[in-house]
Amino acid sequence: MIAPRRFLPSISALLAFEAVARLGAATRAAEELALTQSAISRQLKTLEEQLGVELLTRQGRQLVLTEAGQSYVRHVRDILNRLAQASVAARTNPMGGALNLSILPAFGMHWLAPRLRDFARSHPEVTVNLSTRLKPYAIEDSTFDAAIHFGREDWPGVSYLPLMPEIVVPVCSPDLMQAPVRNAAEMLNHPLLHLEARPKGWARWLAALGVGDEPPAGMVFDQFSTMAQAAIHGLGVALLPTFFADPYLRDGQLILASDQTTQSIGSYYLVWPRDRDTGAALGSFITWLAAQAAQEDEK
Repeated sequence: MIAPRRFLPSISALLAFEAVARLGAATRAAEELALTQSAISRQLKTLEEQLGVELLTRQGRQLVLTEAGQSYVRHVRDILNRLAQASVAARTNPMGGALNLSILPAFGMHWLAPRLRDFARSHPEVTVNLSTRLKPYAIEDSTFDAAIHFGREDWPGVSYLPLMPEIVVPVCSPDLMQAPVRNAAEMLNHPLLHLEARPKGWARWLAALGVGDEPPAGMVFDQFSTMAQAAIHGLGVALLPTFFADPYLRDGQLILASDQTTQSIGSYYLVWPRDRDTGAALGSFITWLAAQAAQEDEK
């Protein structure tokens, strides 16, 4: 059952409130929405009277959100975004649905994307939209239905589908090293490339092979792709996931700097908000992805 009408503000009022909250002035909101300033003011007054709470307060020439307004605007933005996406989905894919997924660039492009054709064949009624995210965010306040997560099960408020551990290999240009090192400690004699999201990656790799020395500082990258290119051009040894390194190893752009591999500091998961309705599109994707992960385990 839909909530009583008195708790359902008009879309016009919500759009006016969101615009003023973002822009800080009724005049700027009016310009954006092609309305008069008085129309914006009336919408805000109607909304506050309907809710029985003050959402905005004036500080000089600026309209500033109250504490209640700060909380309310997050929900309003989520609702407006979801309504817009549902409308687009109904127009472009009336028999199916859209799945908005945030991915990590390397895993998404090199492991997930090549497999999505199979999902598209099995579920033509679902449109998968991909967007990259490198840093943690509040998924329950976002427009994403699910996300690819790396690390441990430490993302609050989500359900988890384990996909695979990250197995890493040290790689470098054939010009940098004639043959893989025999002793892991020898790696300390070479320039090492570091990933911003894995600051202890080399230390853990060395420790797993019995080397307690601290790895030397080196170039730092925010993505595996740029770090791999630096390794190809002879700037140092990169620690790459096997699924990312394999194509470069096959075509000879990179070679193994050591033939010893270790499990990295975490695993990959699919996560989705625990308190949000899963929906048919996400449910189909979870079932399909679980089967893909099981096939990976069997290799």
